[in-house]
Amino acid sequence: MITKALTICCLLFLISCSPRNLTYLSDLKEQETKEEPILNDVDPRIQPNDILDITITSLSAESNVMFNSGIIQVGGAGSSSGASAKPVGYQVDRNGYVLIPVLGKVHLGGLTKEEAKEHLTSVLGKYARDPIVDMRYMNFKITVIGEVNNPSTFTVPHERINVLEALGLAGDLTPYGKRENVLIVREQDGKRITSRIDLNSKDVLNSPYFYLQQNDVIYVEPDRVKAVQVSPGRSNLQFGLSVGLALLSVVTILVSQVF
Repeated sequence: MITKALTICCLLFLISCSPRNLTYLSDLKEQETKEEPILNDVDPRIQPNDILDITITSLSAESNVMFNSGIIQVGGAGSSSGASAKPVGYQVDRNGYVLIPVLGKVHLGGLTKEEAKEHLTSVLGKYARDPIVDMRYMNFKITVIGEVNNPSTFTVPHERINVLEALGLAGDLTPYGKRENVLIVREQDGKRITSRIDLNSKDVLNSPYFYLQQNDVIYVEPDRVKAVQVSPGRSNLQFGLSVGLALLSVVTILVSQVF
């Protein structure tokens, strides 16, 4: 009876330590070549607190200086010298507006970069001849935390990144990371959206969360083995189970010697 109980406990312990699937897109057949249109690559939309690098040029040199003089300065009023100030772009306020010289407040929130450029070009047509608007994000960043080798916040210069590239920046998942249940946190249109994706499945390639938006957060959860290692309560439980199994083994040996 004691031997049977010991066997059951050992089996339960081994099951709890069962191997994990560490292969990305593991349901994609070997030697398989797939070709399908990309439908989930959506241009990011301008959000509150974004910082935009906006450059306006026209046929008038005076207009160029006038429209490009409203940049935010690093250092502020406490800066010891104007020469140390550095242009860092136009910040989008909480209502989606940017303040541009001469034009005043211009609403760009919710627009893609191309839509914003077209809108600004249309507005500038009243003040400058043949205006050209160039725009890029200066704070397009994503954050990767949890069971990765290099958790951090990363600035993306080209404004386009998918979840696999982001995990690559973070040094990939550790063996304890749950690839089948990665959490994406996104703020969009005044709402906070959470969604989970399965990196073991090829279906992730078509997920609306495969391509990341600015300020997205990726959280990789630890599996049960890692959770047991770092959780005091579970560690005590594991320690107690180990001690119990050891005592049970000793008792089994002693009983077998007696009988």
